[in-house]
Amino acid sequence: MKKLVVLTGAGMSAESGIKTFRDHDGLWENHDVTEVASPEGWAKDPHLVLDFYNQRRKQLHECEPNAGHKGLAELEKHFDVNIITQNIDDLHEQAGSSRVLHLHGELKKVRSTVDESLVYELDGSELHWGDKCEKGSQLRPHIVWFGEAVPAIEPAIELTQLADIFVVVGTSLNVYPAAGLLNYVSPGVPIYLIDPAQPLFTPSPSITFIQEKATTGVQHLLTILKSQ
Repeated sequence: MKKLVVLTGAGMSAESGIKTFRDHDGLWENHDVTEVASPEGWAKDPHLVLDFYNQRRKQLHECEPNAGHKGLAELEKHFDVNIITQNIDDLHEQAGSSRVLHLHGELKKVRSTVDESLVYELDGSELHWGDKCEKGSQLRPHIVWFGEAVPAIEPAIELTQLADIFVVVGTSLNVYPAAGLLNYVSPGVPIYLIDPAQPLFTPSPSITFIQEKATTGVQHLLTILKSQ
């Protein structure tokens, strides 16, 4: 069974109602991203950060996987599929994808501020000031903020290097280190880029560009792959 690796970004979940911080105004839900997605923002106003992610979790509980998520899950019937996502929601898992690697953390998880290996599933949608880990330290969102290392990038590179087919859905390939994964695709491996915007580079012969949103683009991809 061929190994299919999929890199997904904000455009993957946009049609499910998940707003992104890279909208035209550069704000994330009316906040400067440094206020709510950086160690400096956490140090300055942790209550604002906690409230921000509590609101994001409540929003996520109201959203459902779209046809794009479901289409990628369907691919597991025909391929050995691994999804690498920049998204912090769990819509891939809700849709039925069984192997999902989150580069930037997970919204429904929290972790210790003194030991990042202590990660917990959050019971409910709210994390409060005073909620502590087993070592007595305040819990924080399990999110990779700007300026922090991306621990999952190494396993993501390893998956990319093993891909027989590589697919990119809903990401501008402007955010590093995720954007650099394209450089680890083995020569000759077919690449499919699904995004409604024009690519910022000239596609090579190995790249098929599908200029559509995630929902319709993934269905187009399914048609292509099933015909091969």
